Amino acid sequence: VQLQASGGGLVEAGGSLTLSCVASGRLFNIMRMGWHRQVPGMQRELVAMITNNHVKNYGDSALGRFTISRENTKNTVYLQMNFLQPEDTAVYFCSADGPPYGTWDYWGQGTQVTVSS
Repeated sequence: VQLQASGGGLVEAGGSLTLSCVASGRLFNIMRMGWHRQVPGMQRELVAMITNNHVKNYGDSALGRFTISRENTKNTVYLQMNFLQPEDTAVYFCSADGPPYGTWDYWGQGTQVTVSS
């Protein structure tokens, strides 16, 4: 499985961005998908995840501002980010986990999100 993330960029505080991640292959429908972010020198943190049954979970930093969704017909997972703040600046990575679920088996290349104050 290969993951291709896109949609990052520079945005002012309070603005919005939507990240997309396209997965190759025919297993997307059964994949658990996630978005993570990483700041240099810090650990990668889970931002949001969505199961193959569309159950969603969010990290504390994303609650109330970000929305994860998936479109199985397009092998794509999205992260809609609203009310962005400078502390959201990071490289955002998408990930995939197939059965048996438990570890993130595949990672995209990352897309930079920069929020200016």
